[in-house]
Amino acid sequence: MTQLHKSGYVSIVGKTNAGKSTLLNHILGQKIAITSRKPQTTRHRFLGIKTEANNQIIFVDTPGFHSGQKRALNRYMNKVASNAMRGVDVVLYVLDRFNWEESDLDRVKSIQKETTPILVINKIDKLDDKNLLLPFIEEIDKQKIFADIVPISALKIMNVDGLIQSICNYLPEGDHLFPSHQVTDISERFLTSEIIREKCINRLGDELPYRISVSIDHFSDSDGVIYIDSTIFVEKQSQKGMLIGKSGSRLKAIGIDSRKELEQLLETKVMLKTWVKVKSGWSDNETLLPSMGYSLDK
Repeated sequence: MTQLHKSGYVSIVGKTNAGKSTLLNHILGQKIAITSRKPQTTRHRFLGIKTEANNQIIFVDTPGFHSGQKRALNRYMNKVASNAMRGVDVVLYVLDRFNWEESDLDRVKSIQKETTPILVINKIDKLDDKNLLLPFIEEIDKQKIFADIVPISALKIMNVDGLIQSICNYLPEGDHLFPSHQVTDISERFLTSEIIREKCINRLGDELPYRISVSIDHFSDSDGVIYIDSTIFVEKQSQKGMLIGKSGSRLKAIGIDSRKELEQLLETKVMLKTWVKVKSGWSDNETLLPSMGYSLDK
């Protein structure tokens, strides 16, 4: 008997730092989404494609929902996350352990009739008392808003296969929408900008990463070497000094970190040049955001 093909779009949503990008990277078996312990690392919506046997899952990775900061960039990221919950076949609503609030309930109820929501309880390896897990699942299940509730650890790859099986149960029948070898829709150029931004985040304190954006000004391949020119934008002259560091030490370290990872990902030698420029108040300027790569029309 011939097995039916299944294919569908699955959004990964939830609050910041719930482990959404880590989960996607592990499912795909390679890094397409940058990760950090700092919140609000993911800023864009992009696809990760998992093809296995007759099933093709097209994941939509999104920024995390957050409140508090009200800058234009924060509003943009919340809109991206909200939009990603609509027009898909399944929504994975990812929690950091038991971090469930009224706002989460409201979001899921708003899309319950349009799609299939699955609750993903992440970071179960970090639970102080694992005996609390089953009562928590039972309490959420009473609300009758999720098609399934799946506890996992994305970092430790615990029960990720169980999550994949749950997703496949709710995929619609249909031909695959992408070639089986394709893993993402993002370009090498975009991935490069994200890798550089990740290294900035990892080398800086808690506040400055949210004032940083990276553009790729030149990207070319010649004789087996990829040449990249990039600009890191900050909002103030003082931030520029912090990013560059004493005698350029921090910027040099960011460049080395970036080049090493890019050479692994691109599997070739990389020549990377990086500059730092000030673009005053860009993260709270809705007019500037599209020119910085933050557009809902993308």
